[in-house]
Amino acid sequence: MDLTPDPLSIQVRKALRTGLSGVPARMELHGAPVADGAVGPTRAVLDELDAADFERSASVGGLGLGLTAGVLVSEELGRAARGNSYRADAMAADMGAPAGAALAGLETLPVGSGITAAPRAGGWELTGMVTVDAAEPGPVLVATRTGGEPVLVAVEHRAAGRTTESGCWPPVVQFDATPVTAANVVGPLDDSPTGPLTRARLRQAAYLLGIADGAHRVAVRHAGVRRQFDTRLRDLPAVSFPLARAMVALRATRAAVYRGAWLVDSEPDAVGTAPVMALAMAAETARDVVRLSMQSCGVRAMTAELGLHRYFRLAAAESARYGDPAALWRIVGADRIRAARYAAAGAEPGVMAPGRP
Repeated sequence: MDLTPDPLSIQVRKALRTGLSGVPARMELHGAPVADGAVGPTRAVLDELDAADFERSASVGGLGLGLTAGVLVSEELGRAARGNSYRADAMAADMGAPAGAALAGLETLPVGSGITAAPRAGGWELTGMVTVDAAEPGPVLVATRTGGEPVLVAVEHRAAGRTTESGCWPPVVQFDATPVTAANVVGPLDDSPTGPLTRARLRQAAYLLGIADGAHRVAVRHAGVRRQFDTRLRDLPAVSFPLARAMVALRATRAAVYRGAWLVDSEPDAVGTAPVMALAMAAETARDVVRLSMQSCGVRAMTAELGLHRYFRLAAAESARYGDPAALWRIVGADRIRAARYAAAGAEPGVMAPGRP
């Protein structure tokens, strides 16, 4: 992995920051902190930069910048504390589905049981309630199980039994015996090294990284101008040391996220559980760093003066959007134990006798 800054990535990052700075921020203390979904206000910025073509292969008319570019876009959306109108279309493109749908039910992964799919003649009936990216009308791509591994199922806006509750945030979508057929199954959500779920996890990890970084920047800026006991807050060890430790956590998380994206783009055979680990690490970093940033800024963090409350609410909702961090760490731990047992037995994975982990 080449750690030298890519000039093109630097230019894309600058363009994104410039564009996103013009998107009005929701500074209200109540209600949704961001406008999300396919028609969210960040869509105009992404469309102007042709962000949808960043990850697409050059053979199909894209720019061929790989997942690393998608991770960069997600990180900047999080840093600006704006809605993520990128992830749903990016995942749909990975699975060969049309753009414009919202994602729902991914917080139940890796189990994938938030929405149950009961067999019926010609398909299944979906029942349950899960969070959705946006409450706007349109198709929804729902994570569920149709008997085996988790799959993504497309449900149209006017499907029977589908209702959306927008009075809460994040909004939720409920299904009551909503009929779907095999034609509605967009594709599987397996753990293949370069599959749609792996790529989506890394984009979400980058979004969480951006949320944590954005909150940390606000706290550092405030600590540099706010004075207590006749000195700046950042000159007090009780404030500066935790903020410095948070910077270390941010840099470690950034390395994990971008290493995962680089592996998917360049070394797919070596991906392993790197994306899962990056997502779990980013979720915990977002929670910890945003909480610390709130504490460093005192009561002003809970007002519209600094806007830190937006990062706090985003971290609370987004840190489990693609699965609980504890469940993700269990996947990583099980993989490490399995690899150690294979090594102790002197065998390569897949060679050991069946039935042993």
